[in-house]
Amino acid sequence: MNRRLLFITVLLCTMLAPLISSAHVKWFTEEAASKESIVNILSPFFIAFALLVAIVLATIPQLLPSLMNLEIAKKIEEKLAGLRIYSGHLLKYGTALALAIQSFSGSMFAPEFSITEPSQQIAFWFAIVLLLIPHHYATKLASIVLLSLFIMVWSYTGWFHMLDYGFYMAIFFVLLVGKSKWENWGFPFLYLGTGLSLCWVAVEKWVYPAMTLDIIERHAVPTFGFEPSIFIVMAAFIEFVVGYLLVVGILNRLLAALVTILFILTSMLFGITEIIGHAMIHIILLIFIIEGVSFYYPPIKMHKSRIDQMIFVFLNFLFVLATFILIYFRFA
Repeated sequence: MNRRLLFITVLLCTMLAPLISSAHVKWFTEEAASKESIVNILSPFFIAFALLVAIVLATIPQLLPSLMNLEIAKKIEEKLAGLRIYSGHLLKYGTALALAIQSFSGSMFAPEFSITEPSQQIAFWFAIVLLLIPHHYATKLASIVLLSLFIMVWSYTGWFHMLDYGFYMAIFFVLLVGKSKWENWGFPFLYLGTGLSLCWVAVEKWVYPAMTLDIIERHAVPTFGFEPSIFIVMAAFIEFVVGYLLVVGILNRLLAALVTILFILTSMLFGITEIIGHAMIHIILLIFIIEGVSFYYPPIKMHKSRIDQMIFVFLNFLFVLATFILIYFRFA
């Protein structure tokens, strides 16, 4: 069983690598955004693959008990459980580190958002310094300053574009509610915000496939024998599934570990831009690796029997997928 699990993990890493390398296509292409027609997006292959993915996801609740009963899984759970007391500090100081890296590169929140005014630089570093102060009031003030800067960038770029970075809103919320009666809402909101951001970025590849195709051709990204257009559909599905599973609370720790490894590997392909852009995501995924779902009551737990969970995941995935595509296509 352990060998089989290792094989599956390596296989997933191999298949996911090209996907993660183009997670934020805007960073790595100058191709003009050209919206695909809804008829071409919802192709027979897309629909068939969506149904296949939904079936696979529905079977996961059946496999989880066997997976978690493995001796190695129990040992990992025990060791990581002892690190959960550091999750809050990891987010606080990890955010300060990620933002400092961005500032040194002349950007804030993402490589595409340049710091254009000295006042922005001062406010950005003021927030970083506040995060380094070991007091929760300083942390709350830092979250307010960062939220103000985020809203300022939002006003320049538009709300639709900034939904790619919705996980920052979750980070600010976690930092703001620390040491308060709402503290227990923090990390679940971080799961939700990160998962939804991944889903949103995935839909971009379906609606604007030309940008991803340009990255594949320009950087010689392997497609494993698939036609690039087909590979883009499949890759976006994998990214969407990662985000979806984080939201519903399935395989959070394994997914976080896989994506973390892939971000590290693909930094060799895209270099410093990859490191700057995904530093904050690394911090979040590391927290997910430590926490698992210890503090999170996932939606799937509303259903007690395995068959109910399977039906829920199958139908809910298709509903969420259709909703994201409809909203993105309507406002893109």
